[in-house]
Amino acid sequence: MPFEALTTTSVGSFPRPAWLAHTQRNQLTFRLSGEALKEAMDDATVVALREQEELGLDVLTDGEMRRANFIFHIAGKWDGVDTERLVSKEIYRNRTANRLVPRITGKIVRRTPSSVDDLRLAKSHTTRPLKMAVPGPMTVVDSAMNEFYKQEDELAFDAAAALNGELRDLQDAGCEVLQIDEPAMTRYHDKVRAYGAAALDRCLDGITVPTIVHLCYGYPGGGTPQHQYQYENLLPELMKTRIGGFHVEFGRSSFDPKVLKICADRIVMFGCVDPGDSPVPTVDSIERRVGEALDWLDPRQVWLAPDCGLMTISRTLAQQKLRVMVEAAKRLRASL
Repeated sequence: MPFEALTTTSVGSFPRPAWLAHTQRNQLTFRLSGEALKEAMDDATVVALREQEELGLDVLTDGEMRRANFIFHIAGKWDGVDTERLVSKEIYRNRTANRLVPRITGKIVRRTPSSVDDLRLAKSHTTRPLKMAVPGPMTVVDSAMNEFYKQEDELAFDAAAALNGELRDLQDAGCEVLQIDEPAMTRYHDKVRAYGAAALDRCLDGITVPTIVHLCYGYPGGGTPQHQYQYENLLPELMKTRIGGFHVEFGRSSFDPKVLKICADRIVMFGCVDPGDSPVPTVDSIERRVGEALDWLDPRQVWLAPDCGLMTISRTLAQQKLRVMVEAAKRLRASL
């Protein structure tokens, strides 16, 4: 499916309606359980789709309303992953963050699809193209305690094989764009070179629809952005893979878009909006920022998106930010 110049989309997550869940100290709690929760999640998905349509986004997501955890919504259905008996682990390089994480207790084998039903629900309520996301192998490794594998790369490649099965099923179910979320890649460039890029490539076996890897440096929940790690040290390694494009964070960073000139003809999903609890940007400011990228990229390969998911801010703020992004895209298209 061809996409127009400056296609507009989002990263994935949207704010959950207050009747579905509430967040306190970055901890998500659903207000319902059982069948009532499933029904509420489905209703919230439809609401998120309608909001995106009304805002004028070109490529939609399901809002990730069914996901209690963006990683283990997928990986929680694999053999070898214990999501019940959590343990504490320090994650993120050069940033203090101890979290309770699942345990890797055996060889990872995918049992059943995790997000295909999410896609089918979304497709039944919109005719616009849909983008679905899965966590990348490095991020799975970083977000779990390995108690089984002797080598971290072995864990990553088994995770990649499981993720490849999920991506193939999503593709077969009609997903138009596939996204692999890999924030861990931006913190561990040494591991990307050692095995991460190859594991990403393993995820793509048999995949023919457009693919994008989400490379996040900032944290919308108020965490410290880790901009000491630069895209110029990461993108060349990923250009050796078959990934179709990159989602990069320029909305609240001071990075120079010149670094993107190496992306050749691949999709660049250009993060141009701060996803955090910050003032709504002006249309002019987004135009200027995207214009800096267009000095180095063909408009036909550039998509516009926020830097990261929007689930940590209010629905009103998320809508306002996306609305000005869509308006900026319209103005830029008219000026091409």
